[in-house]
Amino acid sequence: MARYTGPKTKISRKFGEPIFGADKSFEKKNYPPGQHGINKRRQKKSEYAIQLMEKQKAKFLYGILEKQFRNLFEKASRSKGITGEVLLQLCESRLDNVVFRMGLSKSRRGARQLVSHEHIQVNGKVCNIASRTIKVGDVVGVREKSKSLSIIEESLSTNESVYEWITWDNNKMEGVFNNIPTREQITENIKEQLIVELYSK
Repeated sequence: MARYTGPKTKISRKFGEPIFGADKSFEKKNYPPGQHGINKRRQKKSEYAIQLMEKQKAKFLYGILEKQFRNLFEKASRSKGITGEVLLQLCESRLDNVVFRMGLSKSRRGARQLVSHEHIQVNGKVCNIASRTIKVGDVVGVREKSKSLSIIEESLSTNESVYEWITWDNNKMEGVFNNIPTREQITENIKEQLIVELYSK
C-alpha cells in the first residue's frame, strides 16, 4: 500500500510540530528522529529542501499521495484565485477532510476509513471515494445503518471544534458544506507559497 501507515509521531518529529494533532510522545521527543537524535549537527537546509519539506508536510497532513497532490496543484494553478490558497481550499474540500472537520472521526486517516467502508453518504447516496470534492451546498452525513457505530459516537461526543463553513446537525448526524473556507479560516500551519514555488520550477 502506497499510503503511509507507520508511526505518526516519527513524522511529526521530522517536521518539528504535531501535524496529526495532540501527541504526548512528540512532547517528550520534540527533536528530529535518527540515531543521534538531538545531538546531531544538522546542516543548513537549501531553499529547495525547505520547499520540499513544506510540500511533504502538507501531503502527510491531508493524507494525499504525490500524484493526487500534483493534480490538485495543477487544478489550482488553472483557477482564477491565488494558487496556494486554492490548493489548500481543494484539500479542505475533499470528502475525507470534510468528514474529519465534522467531527465524525478524530483523524483524517480514520475519516478516510469511514468513507472507504461506506459509512458516509453525500446528498443521500453512499460514497466511498475519499478524494471526492465536496461542493457548496452538499450534505454529508452518516448512513442510517452506521449511525450507531461506537467509533463515530465517541468521536462526536469529544468533538469541540466548530468551523464557520460547516453546519452540523447532531440529531440527523449530517452537515452542510456551506462555503469554501478562506485562507484565514484554514488553521493548518502550511506555507503554501513555498509549495507553489517548488512546483513552479
